[in-house]
Amino acid sequence: MDRTIQDERTGTRRSGDTTEIPGPPFYRKEFEDAYRFIIDDYPIAPKKIALFLPCAVRKPYSQSPSHRLFRQIIAGTLDPADYHIVVFGTCGTVPAELECMYPFPNYRYMLGKSMNERIQRDFLRIEVYRLRGYLEKTQDTYHRRLAYCIGPFRAAMAQASEETGIAVDLLPTDAMIERFYDTKSPFPEGSLSMPAYIDEFRAGLMRLSRSPAETPEK
Repeated sequence: MDRTIQDERTGTRRSGDTTEIPGPPFYRKEFEDAYRFIIDDYPIAPKKIALFLPCAVRKPYSQSPSHRLFRQIIAGTLDPADYHIVVFGTCGTVPAELECMYPFPNYRYMLGKSMNERIQRDFLRIEVYRLRGYLEKTQDTYHRRLAYCIGPFRAAMAQASEETGIAVDLLPTDAMIERFYDTKSPFPEGSLSMPAYIDEFRAGLMRLSRSPAETPEK
């Protein structure tokens, strides 16, 4: 069975394992191994902007309806040479170009459907640790960082940013989320594909596109 994370760090990317990983992925050793590879061994090319997008149920992430929409907005606003997409959430913290590396295509899990408070607490603890490590690794890699997220993912990013002292712009804004917050809905903050959220995302990207920051030095 082809399950190796970059062939035990030799740099050979393996894919094709179709085994589906059950349960919350953030508990699994495979995801910690993949995270450690990214933090300890994987080189991140310097870019002006890091764009953090939440993981999606459909894999690879870039082919999910939400990511297709997000990428369309990004492509219409920013120069591809200026940004790097990073996927985060129950998968950990994943440079988008590694989305097909095991174990990232091999799980189906929605944290929002879990009412288990322990799982929710554990996710926050584990994801803050992983985001903190990625932010610290890339402190000098990007000039600006923007995360488009709501719910527990947003809480994890905000805490990781505060603990590291590395600024990450969060969209949609708190005011926009409060405007559409619906306590009667199982997902009270709504969806990131909502037009009002998308409009704020586009506006935030346009502000970044006008930033005078230069690409960081290697």
